[in-house]
Amino acid sequence: MSGGSTASMGGSCIIAGAAETDRLGKLPGHSTLQLHIEGALNAVADAGLSLRDIDGIATVASPGPVQVAHALGITPDWIDGTGVGGTSFLLHVRHAVAAIRAGYARTVLITHGESGRSRVGASRWRMDASSPPGQFEAPYGTFGPTTTFTIPLLRYMKEYGLTHEQLAYVAVAQRRWAAKNPRAAFRDPITVEDVLASRMVAYPFHLLECCLVTDGGGALVVTSADRAGEFPKPAVHVLGTGESSETPMISQMVDFTESQAFRLAGRAAFAEAGIGVADVDHLMIYDAFAHVPIYGLEALGFVAKGEAGPFIADGNTEPGGSLPLNTNGGGLSYTHTGMYGMFAIQEGVRQLRGEAAAQVDAPEISVILGNGGMFATSGVLVLGRSPRS
Repeated sequence: MSGGSTASMGGSCIIAGAAETDRLGKLPGHSTLQLHIEGALNAVADAGLSLRDIDGIATVASPGPVQVAHALGITPDWIDGTGVGGTSFLLHVRHAVAAIRAGYARTVLITHGESGRSRVGASRWRMDASSPPGQFEAPYGTFGPTTTFTIPLLRYMKEYGLTHEQLAYVAVAQRRWAAKNPRAAFRDPITVEDVLASRMVAYPFHLLECCLVTDGGGALVVTSADRAGEFPKPAVHVLGTGESSETPMISQMVDFTESQAFRLAGRAAFAEAGIGVADVDHLMIYDAFAHVPIYGLEALGFVAKGEAGPFIADGNTEPGGSLPLNTNGGGLSYTHTGMYGMFAIQEGVRQLRGEAAAQVDAPEISVILGNGGMFATSGVLVLGRSPRS
């Protein structure tokens, strides 16, 4: 199955294989590279393929696509090492679709592995003092996501009246999904009072409003839609994709109360798919912190500015609600290795296949929104149970 081939059906592509590592959580016996390899082997097996069928590979740096390909014994015709934070894997899907359409590859493997908790083989990250953030933000105490993300959220709360209780309810709603998922790290029910009683990490974030820190990984196999009948699992069609960036410095956001990157990437993906918000049955929004789904709902147009907090607090995104959101439990309750986007895609695929732990009733379209850095980059995927008509 190797060799270049332009996809048919108008250049449409599918996700033919999708799997995570056998376990998620605290895995001190697994290196970063080992997590990549385990996820890759599981995804290739999920697609009913062997490694010799793979002719394209994509992953972020460290260990990077060259090292992962070598460890797997793959000599790819196409590689992508795009690394723009936790949304990178959504961009990899977009780039893989473009490569398959162009005939550069036929079967692309996208891998992720991260020893985020145990730090086995993980690279050390240090602030470059000569970089713009190092010069103009770090000296004032904004360093890393916990403190940096407070800046836009506090402005949003002031401008739109988002309450601490509404912010806390994001974690409550997602825990209700996690309770249905045996693989979720946290499954015990929580209340708004529990969230607000948890340790303050950086105002206004309490501990239960901050993402997990775990080990784990996963992988995807992307190919052309004309091959959909070749695989053992139902094909998940890539209907639309989008990507955008805004700024490496949180202080330079165009508007602290919204993500321009979310909005632009979402607009591109929805336009390519030819859908509107009313067509979406299932939604995954990267949730490194509790406010990110609020920004995502508004940027994608599901609610107006200032309305996402009350929308979630009214129960619309939890089990039984009108818009199932982060149905695996999200980064707040399911898993979060540091770069979460792969796991959001995995849940979208599971939902459309009908094999999710907390299965939504026959979804036709799932939208995945990824965040990179602190509102620095974004990718959006529109996935469908069926191809575009």
